[in-house]
Amino acid sequence: MEPLPMALLFVIPFLLLLRPKGLPIIGNMMMMEQLTHRGLAKLAQKYGGIFHLKMGYLHMVTISNPEMARQVLQVQDNIFSNRPATIAISYLTYNRADMAFAHYGPFWRQMRKLCVMKLFSRKRAESWESVRDEVEKLVKAVSANTGKTVNVGELIFNLTKNITYRAAFGSSSQEGQDEFIKILQEFSKLFGAFNIADCIPWLGWVDPQGLNSRLEKARHALDKFIYTIIDDHIQKRKTNVNGGAGGYYDPDMVDELLAFYSEEAQVNESEDLNSIRVTRDNIKAIIMDVMFGGTETVASAIEWALTELMRSPEDMKRVQRELEEVVGLDRRVEESDLDKLPFLKCCLKETLRLHPPIPLLLHETAEEAVVAGYRIPAKSRVMINAWAIGRDKKSWEDAESFKPRRFMKEGMPDFKGSNFEFIPFGSGRRSCPGMQLGLYTLDLAVAHLLHCFTWELPNGMKRSELYMSDVFGLTAPRATRLYAVPKNRLVCSLF
Repeated sequence: MEPLPMALLFVIPFLLLLRPKGLPIIGNMMMMEQLTHRGLAKLAQKYGGIFHLKMGYLHMVTISNPEMARQVLQVQDNIFSNRPATIAISYLTYNRADMAFAHYGPFWRQMRKLCVMKLFSRKRAESWESVRDEVEKLVKAVSANTGKTVNVGELIFNLTKNITYRAAFGSSSQEGQDEFIKILQEFSKLFGAFNIADCIPWLGWVDPQGLNSRLEKARHALDKFIYTIIDDHIQKRKTNVNGGAGGYYDPDMVDELLAFYSEEAQVNESEDLNSIRVTRDNIKAIIMDVMFGGTETVASAIEWALTELMRSPEDMKRVQRELEEVVGLDRRVEESDLDKLPFLKCCLKETLRLHPPIPLLLHETAEEAVVAGYRIPAKSRVMINAWAIGRDKKSWEDAESFKPRRFMKEGMPDFKGSNFEFIPFGSGRRSCPGMQLGLYTLDLAVAHLLHCFTWELPNGMKRSELYMSDVFGLTAPRATRLYAVPKNRLVCSLF
């Protein structure tokens, strides 16, 4: 035989025997279907708490271990503080004009400071009042359908949608909401869509999925919708300043952002909030951040909490007994009651452990780094699997089970970001800025739904038959909506 065929005869079987995981050029792209929080958790069981994947030219590193997460989010936070952005995310956020995907630096710090101080602050009473008002409407909607099967998941989604829409646009009107939700849904699909150009840039012209045209249409729809909102707010501000008939005008999120509006954004290195200027692109992109962060994530947490409690009748009875003892059956839950309901808080913590609102926390290395002795190249995409970490058998006893009572013990991890075995809101500089408002919505909504009503599964369904799968995306909501039958529990009127 000729030398080359002879060599191939021996080399090819040897390579097949080694079973290399990565192929030339495409690397590990054949494993794309496994790049979900569940799929990566299974790979971590085989390859360990940190492993590397090569997706075309893109380096991806997955962290599924609390101590390694600490290295990324705390010890080397300055290196890992950037967010990766796909082609779709860059385009839909106007080249990172938002807060969620802007690179760490003066602009991002001022955007975060603006959002925390002007939008999510406990001092901004309007945001918190919208939660109370919308929870009131939710209770009325459920009460009007007692004894009937209701789509609990849809009611909860409408709750969080109304809260964020009202906080963003200062309106509780349903006009325009359906259009905006369609825009949000298309953005969510595009954010999560696989684009081969992200991994192999020179194949971008192929566009076999037609993503480029969808991206253009989606951003055009957002432009059109939010330009109308911005123009209306500018006109109202002028009317109010000029002493028009409008009288006192209660500022909302758009008003707060317009106070820093300029045709050309500027970033002052002194990082004085008063020196910040934002463009229309910044305003549009930040509104998208708030709508995404405040709608699906909170709705998912509320629906999962109710699902887990319906699946665990003993824990449901204990929560309702606690509500009866603290609040009584002759009145509704009030904000001042929430801190007196420790077992309810435990149930919500356990829900967040098993079902973190964002299962994969995305980061990017600003420079080369070393974690646990492994070198991570600059510009690598780092995925911290909060879902897997919350179910780590070394950190949690009976990790896969819903056991709220575990949080009654002294010294249990909290979710504020310093205990890395429990990071549903992330940690460090890129932790969730709207955590307090989201938790307030979660606490108040679940407390009211459990105090005002008893819940039964429809059509004789057994609790073991509840579907517990989720849908992977930026968030991980239930794969199917939760349906249940409510019955009034209180002796007082709900209206």
